[in-house]
Amino acid sequence: MVLPCFVCVDTGFVGVVQMFGKYSSTREPGCSCIPFPFASCQTVSMALNQLECKSECKTKDNVTMQVNTVVQYRILKDQVETAVFDIVHPQAMMRAEVDSILRSTLPSMDLDDAYSAKEKLMEEIMTSVKTAMQDFGYDIVKVLITDLVPERSVLTAMNEINAARRQRDAAIERGEADKVLKVKQSEGDAEAKRLQGVGLAQMRSAIAQGFKDSMETMQESGMSSQESMHMMVMTQYLDTLKEFSNGKASIMVPHGGSGAKDMQGQIRDGSVASQKM
Repeated sequence: MVLPCFVCVDTGFVGVVQMFGKYSSTREPGCSCIPFPFASCQTVSMALNQLECKSECKTKDNVTMQVNTVVQYRILKDQVETAVFDIVHPQAMMRAEVDSILRSTLPSMDLDDAYSAKEKLMEEIMTSVKTAMQDFGYDIVKVLITDLVPERSVLTAMNEINAARRQRDAAIERGEADKVLKVKQSEGDAEAKRLQGVGLAQMRSAIAQGFKDSMETMQESGMSSQESMHMMVMTQYLDTLKEFSNGKASIMVPHGGSGAKDMQGQIRDGSVASQKM
């Protein structure tokens, strides 16, 4: 006796009906009726699934590494019969395709090239897995390489190399900075000395001009040239002693009551000698 049996299919699934063990039809989400016990119904998810793969590979420079890959796939609704009955272990088949591509491609690359060729590897895996699974009702949506994990010793060595390279670059930059600083300091010292010389020359020129003007003024007042020179030297001598007395430091200057007379004699002798020449 055939009894009607109600089956309920959830949203995101389809019901696959078998009559006497043979595929009969599919049922959409909702409540359906099938003839029991001659028919049975199993639900198949139409949602996007994700398969994680871990592949052990070796690069061209003999570095063993683990490649973590993610395959995102779904069953095609119009090929549910093929996806359910024509393939037993679809996930295992996808893993085999991923391993095949990685183990045939990575041995031709160095470790550094493997990191920079992730896009190329993902495209090759995507093409291979999609071609292999499309005949069985599976649509490969995306393939991602989530991580490349070399051996711990290799990873430590890579970090040390990078750290040494960065330290070297930092040392070079510090040296360049010190070089620029020293060059600028030298340029500043040279400019300061040049300006100091210019200032000293201008000061001496101004002093000489002042002496000249003073001599001319004294001569215009009726003093002779020897008397003007004598007065100028004595004035400078007394100004110098005044500066010494006002300074913070102390020096010993031989000086006595006859100092002015001695100075006068030296100036007179110098004047006479200059006139005889």
